[in-house]
Amino acid sequence: MPGLKALHIITGLGAGGAEQQLRLLLRHLPLDCDVVTLTNPGQVAEGLTADGVRVVHLGMSGNRDLSALPRLARLIRHGGYDLVHTHLYRACVYGRIAARLAGVRAVVATEHSLGGTQLEGRALTSGMRALYLASERLGRATVAVSPTVADRLRSWGVPEPRIEVVPNGIDVACFRFDPDRRERTRRRLGLPKDAYVVGGIGRLTAGKRFGVLIDALGRLPRDYMLLLVGSGPEENVLRRAAQRAGVTGRVLFTGEQPYEPDGTHALDLPSLTSAMDVLASPSTEETFGLAAVEGLAAGLPVLYACCPAVEDLPPCLAAGAHRVRGDADAFARALAETRARTGHDPSRPTDRPAPAAARHYCITRTAAQLMDVYAAAVSSPSPSPLGVIP
Repeated sequence: MPGLKALHIITGLGAGGAEQQLRLLLRHLPLDCDVVTLTNPGQVAEGLTADGVRVVHLGMSGNRDLSALPRLARLIRHGGYDLVHTHLYRACVYGRIAARLAGVRAVVATEHSLGGTQLEGRALTSGMRALYLASERLGRATVAVSPTVADRLRSWGVPEPRIEVVPNGIDVACFRFDPDRRERTRRRLGLPKDAYVVGGIGRLTAGKRFGVLIDALGRLPRDYMLLLVGSGPEENVLRRAAQRAGVTGRVLFTGEQPYEPDGTHALDLPSLTSAMDVLASPSTEETFGLAAVEGLAAGLPVLYACCPAVEDLPPCLAAGAHRVRGDADAFARALAETRARTGHDPSRPTDRPAPAAARHYCITRTAAQLMDVYAAAVSSPSPSPLGVIP
């Protein structure tokens, strides 16, 4: 599609899985792409700008800031975009309408966070569903990040021909285990050489259930430590939980870290996964499970409560990933059993090859699949216009 110009619209660009996924994707799409963030031009916006991507902050004041709609439509029209791709709920609703008002040829949306009972961590309501479906009809395609999400979209009433499954992707080579990087990172974090480090990656929200890991830590020997990578509104809650469990000195909060070194951060996500000995994901409602795939790419054993990215594959492709049903007791048992089964000695790390599942979710494959969706959207007859914002 030579000369195609695309605009990506996203609700915010603070640290988060969908936001990081967009940045990684833009590095592999052979297109001229700009980005509009409705709110919160945070860490990922800075990273995109460093990558050479033009980022515009629309300055939307809230969910009901209707003045954002004509401003977004004008931006789309004046930018001369051939395709608009929206990400996350608010951006999907406003972005689809604005694109149609601007007379854009093709609109694609990615559904990153549609759970069984939640959408982006908020309880689903009939109003949210009705608004979503009304705006969905204005697009050419809705991309589901897993077959699980595609099933949910179908159950909502999204027509089958408009649903495309394009999984999230990772930079597999970036996460390849490096023993030297492991040693440097553990030394920088002050981790004892013989500590068995349980990793948790994600936003520190109630839905991620990292408190389960803190409680599990209190049931395990003192050489187990917990490394939580992420930030969010539940950080103080988790710190208090660590105090109650008597494991304050064994829980390390790193805050949100970039996907790769950017010159200003001493740590990055692949370095932190190298420092871990096992990755645990106790969230019971995931739409994909990106952290688990990143753990697999780093050669880690992965314990998860819910992970469509693993569950949608044949078991032989995700060796080392095991589902855990239950709370703190179940995760404590699973962590002890994993350590015993692998015979892993933290002070003597060995090579950690990634299973086939990690290669299955390579970002280059994801980008190629998305380009096919774009080609179909651009070549399809355009729906009737809503009207054009001059």
